[in-house]
Amino acid sequence: MIGVRKLSDTENKKPKMVNITINLANIYDENIQRLIAMKIVPSRSEAIRIALREYLRKEFENLELLGFYNNESKESK
Repeated sequence: MIGVRKLSDTENKKPKMVNITINLANIYDENIQRLIAMKIVPSRSEAIRIALREYLRKEFENLELLGFYNNESKESK
C-alpha cells in the first residue's frame, strides 16, 4: 500500500535530515529570497521543506478523496 507514514513522537521532535542537491529556476530562488527577506521563512532549506510537506499532504488528501486507499484495501481482502 502506498501512503504517507505519520511521524512518531520522537521523529516529530527532531527528524533525521538527509542532504540533497536540486536545481531550481531563478524565479523560484528569487521568490524564496523574498520570503526570507520578509522573515516568513528562515532559510531556503526551510522554504523547500515547507513546500514539499504541503505538496505531499495535498496529494495524499487528493488520493484519499478519489478513493485510492479504500479501493486498494478492498482489493487485497
